[in-house]
Amino acid sequence: MRPVSVWQWSLWGLLLCLLCSSCLGSPSPSTAPEKRAGSQGLRFRLAGFPRKPFEGRVEIQRAGEWGTICDDDFTLQAAHVLCRELGFTEATGWTHSAKYGPGTGRIWLDNLSCSGTEQSVTECASRGWGNSDCTHDEDAGVICKDERLPGFSDSNVIEVEHHLQVEEVRIRPAVGRGRRPLPVTEGLVEVRLPDGWSQVCDKGWSAHNSHVVCGMLGFPSEKRVNVAFYRLLAQRQQHSFGLHGVACVGTEAHLSLCSLEFYRANDTTRCPGGGPAVVSCVPSPLYAASSGQKKQQSKPQGEARVRLKGGAHPGEGRVEVLKAGTWGTVCDRKWDLQAASVVCRELGFGSAREALSGARMGQGMGAIHLSEVRCSGQEPSLWKCPHRNITAEDCSHSQDAGVRCNLPYTGVETKETWYWDSGNVTEVVMSGVHCTGTELSLDQCAHHGTHVACKRTGSHFTAGVICSETASDLLLHSALVQESAYIEDRPLHMLYCAAEENCLASSARSADWPYGHRRLLRFSSQIHNLGRADFRPKAGRHSWVWHECHGHYHSMDIFTHYDILTPNGTKVAEGHKASFCLEDTECQEDVSKRYECANFGEQGITVGCWDLYRHDIDCQWIDITDVKPGNYVLQVVINPNFEVAESDFTNNAMKCNCKYDGHRIWVHNCHIGDAFSEEANRRFERYPGQTSNQII
Repeated sequence: MRPVSVWQWSLWGLLLCLLCSSCLGSPSPSTAPEKRAGSQGLRFRLAGFPRKPFEGRVEIQRAGEWGTICDDDFTLQAAHVLCRELGFTEATGWTHSAKYGPGTGRIWLDNLSCSGTEQSVTECASRGWGNSDCTHDEDAGVICKDERLPGFSDSNVIEVEHHLQVEEVRIRPAVGRGRRPLPVTEGLVEVRLPDGWSQVCDKGWSAHNSHVVCGMLGFPSEKRVNVAFYRLLAQRQQHSFGLHGVACVGTEAHLSLCSLEFYRANDTTRCPGGGPAVVSCVPSPLYAASSGQKKQQSKPQGEARVRLKGGAHPGEGRVEVLKAGTWGTVCDRKWDLQAASVVCRELGFGSAREALSGARMGQGMGAIHLSEVRCSGQEPSLWKCPHRNITAEDCSHSQDAGVRCNLPYTGVETKETWYWDSGNVTEVVMSGVHCTGTELSLDQCAHHGTHVACKRTGSHFTAGVICSETASDLLLHSALVQESAYIEDRPLHMLYCAAEENCLASSARSADWPYGHRRLLRFSSQIHNLGRADFRPKAGRHSWVWHECHGHYHSMDIFTHYDILTPNGTKVAEGHKASFCLEDTECQEDVSKRYECANFGEQGITVGCWDLYRHDIDCQWIDITDVKPGNYVLQVVINPNFEVAESDFTNNAMKCNCKYDGHRIWVHNCHIGDAFSEEANRRFERYPGQTSNQII
């Protein structure tokens, strides 16, 4: 074989270099993903506290300087882009108003607007780099899905802060452990540190500190504790102190936001002359320890009331406030943990775990009563906080504020309710279960007790559930019912189709067809879905019934009940309202229609949309031909048989006063069933047995 010269090797080497990008310094795709062009020169990290490794304040390094992003116009779509920049697959949420603490330095981006599909944040619209009118109190954060992008490795790194921080707090009973009922309301304060659980030195401990700790543990307030007893008890026990110098203002939503100090590892004497910090918290009546019997939570007194709607769990939801007898929402402008904590404590929970913006708990309807609420955190009610009354142009329901509150640990989480193939069932342990939906466990619901009425086993006699984090929430537009109600005398020859579908009173069967008429109370029905999941019929398409007469499919046998009641609760007329078809008649401006009945389409009501049954549609009436003149109650109940899951059934009933003189009818004072203020109740003609006619 002829030897190859050095010159020939050089030619081969040059050729190989031209064919192989690795000789030119380019990384191999198999070892490091290609850096996105838009991210050149930028680095990303998560910062702040308290937080987990996949959440935090978003910080960007540009031109060697770290800065933050303003929360103005920030959306979940922008969070998706940023989480991918950070190496995560997607975002599960975002935060505003410096939830993870205010940053420092430049505010690099403001009014950031992304579609969510951008490869880099530089492709999103904004006011431009460094151009902002925000402060660091408006720093945005993201909550990413704890799932990393495959092979993600470049300069866009998460820089985790390695200093100590308080992530979890608990109360440990000093006496009677194992025998005390849950929730635990009094005991030693313990914080979880990297080395385990440690006590807190009580030197300088104040009621403000106790207030913060109790709030974190789900309790609205604290009370004085017998410190001398615990000091005496502490002399007989050994303690491991990890924290001292705690000084809270009392408005903090988390202990880590207070001024505090950690003991150094080389400290040999800890908490000299002191003892472990002790707190005693006051639970709301709903969470007061008892013998398993549910205690009703007392409602706030007076006109200024607050409630939560749309949440899947207790202590979370869209914030709604009552003003002049009308429920309305709160605009999320300047909505923060202090304001959210005032709401939570007012409702009997602890401090706020999250202050939610952007209608994260669904969009409300009607009035928006408050905007720019600024609470110190010490107010007894949201109405005591400075706020601004707004007009329709100031805010939209896409900006409705919400909260997630801290709840006490009740032990319910450790009880498991099994759901399995009922063919294996050998015993039925509970029957006659009736819940209002606010109970913490099935034990607190009404049931037959030790007497089980259902002795037979098998799939036909056992209950099951399918759980979901979200649900629909239907609400009737009561004002439209009141505005559109009128009487029509409709000739019988125009009612054959309606009679076939059972939309007339029973006396119509003996009428002299086709002569004569029926007197109908007609009104429009606009049903909104304010929940967090689409409202879909329980039955699948295969079981929908085609009605030749009206040329449509019925997807639910009973969708709405229309009733005329006497003041004592006796039903004198009723309307049978099947779901002629469920579809998105109209939607809020930022929501697209998904359901349409034409051509055997899918039926349902999308979140943020409504289904309108106009007053001139067949069967959109109550046949009052046999009703005598007098004062009555018009009642409308949506989803009366609870066939489809909703996050809130208490708002499914609407009632109106009716006065009928034999020729005309007056419908007035229409209210959703749970929306009665004290003043409205005084004006409304209450009748005995009203509760039995309401959705519970």
